Amino acid sequence: MLDNIATLRRILRECRTIAVVGLSPEWHRPSHFAAAYMQQHGYRVIPVNPRSTEILGERCYPDLLEIPDSVDLVDVFRRTEDVLPIAQQAVQIKARVLWQQIGVVNLDADRLAREAGMDSVMDRCVKIEHARIFGGLHWAGVNTGMISARRAA
Repeated sequence: MLDNIATLRRILRECRTIAVVGLSPEWHRPSHFAAAYMQQHGYRVIPVNPRSTEILGERCYPDLLEIPDSVDLVDVFRRTEDVLPIAQQAVQIKARVLWQQIGVVNLDADRLAREAGMDSVMDRCVKIEHARIFGGLHWAGVNTGMISARRAA
């Protein structure tokens, strides 16, 4: 798993087109919130959800193979057991990174991506990592005041 901040910084700096698998059209869902954040920070977000036709103003695709444009990073908002076929499609479309969101850890998908020469990130949120590395933890509710460097009075 990539815990190296320099590597995460490189990925987030170089990968500007993100296919979000499992992107929800519902604004209050984590996938929608994270994708909207990335979109507002200059990334192209391509929604992948077979039940929708458009999300966040972008055409939605039923799977990765249907996307006509090149994809740098595949961001997976699906259950762990659903990730391997997504990783196989990510390899087919020649994506550069397979990114499994917080709580998603599929070691077979990770191994497949790495063997194909891709970077693979597991159990991390693209939005949180971007905010942590490039400064944006205050954006829309992340700075909750729950964690502070201030001493208790």
